[in-house]
Amino acid sequence: MSAAAPPPDPLPPEGHGAPEEAAATEAAATEAAATEAAATEAAATEAASPTEAASSTPLDPQKESALALESALPGGTSGAPPPPEDESDPPGEKRMSIWEHLDELRKRIVWAAVGVLVTTIAAWTFREKLLAWAVAPYQRTWMTRFHKPLVLQTLAPTDPFLGYFELSLTAGIVCASPIIFYQLWAFISPGLYKKEKRLIVPFVLMSTSLFVSGIFFAYYVAFPFTFTYFLSLLGQVSEGVELTQIVTLGFFLDFVTRFLLAFGAVFELPLFIAFLVLANIVTPRQLLKFGRWAVVLSFIVGAIVTPGPEVTSQLAVSLALIGLYFASIPIAYLLKPRAKKPDDDKKPDDDKKPDDDKKPSS
Repeated sequence: MSAAAPPPDPLPPEGHGAPEEAAATEAAATEAAATEAAATEAAATEAASPTEAASSTPLDPQKESALALESALPGGTSGAPPPPEDESDPPGEKRMSIWEHLDELRKRIVWAAVGVLVTTIAAWTFREKLLAWAVAPYQRTWMTRFHKPLVLQTLAPTDPFLGYFELSLTAGIVCASPIIFYQLWAFISPGLYKKEKRLIVPFVLMSTSLFVSGIFFAYYVAFPFTFTYFLSLLGQVSEGVELTQIVTLGFFLDFVTRFLLAFGAVFELPLFIAFLVLANIVTPRQLLKFGRWAVVLSFIVGAIVTPGPEVTSQLAVSLALIGLYFASIPIAYLLKPRAKKPDDDKKPDDDKKPDDDKKPSS
């Protein structure tokens, strides 16, 4: 006979499965919390030391050197703060790059060249009157010395055209000097404060006036002295030998135009010194101490701006530079920035009395 089958297990009583379900839920919650803690710890470790994680991966030597250079530069990956802005920059002005400065310079040069071109074309229509005006001091000295008409000769077919063009170009530069000085100021104005930009009208007027004054000084003062000395060297040398002069248009206009422009540029010296004093770069006392060196530099500049063997022209320019330099020292004393008094630095709130800050008691 076969063995009898065992009796089936009795059903658990109601309520016995709750502890098993609670244990399973608690195990799942514990596992989820452990997983979340591990993820949080990994994220914290990665944020705290990113270089450790990166160091585990080998990099190419070129990439490593590039990363090291990038981290060493300001604003690189090393987290170094950017360099502070220069407090000397005018407020509200954006700093320009070197290419923007060059582009601005190109624009100003183009506008100045256009102004010179227009005035040169206008001066060409008066070329004969300009030549008569330029030759007048020499003609008077010639007539006084030799008592005969002055003859200007040319050596090549193109000499009349080149001579008139040189004279018209010089007249165009003189007439366009306000435009040139305005473009110069417009180029440097982005680096100035708002109150300094208002000096554009005085700057243009003063620079133009000094430039034209130098030209008139050369024409009415330096020319007669120079021509008288030059022509005094001519005449009878010995019996049967006479030293004379053949005046050519090209050489004469070269001498006259360079002489005029040189004196116009030299007369800008007081304005240049005034800017140095206003910018607090030099002081009147320093200008006075530099006087002996200024005399030496004046003769060097006189020899540079008046090329040629003419000693009198170099001497005239050098003496004019010396006179203008020492005449600028009293002006520098007038323009010297005044030192602030201690009371000027006091804030307006500091002048209030202590009783003013007390509130009235209710």
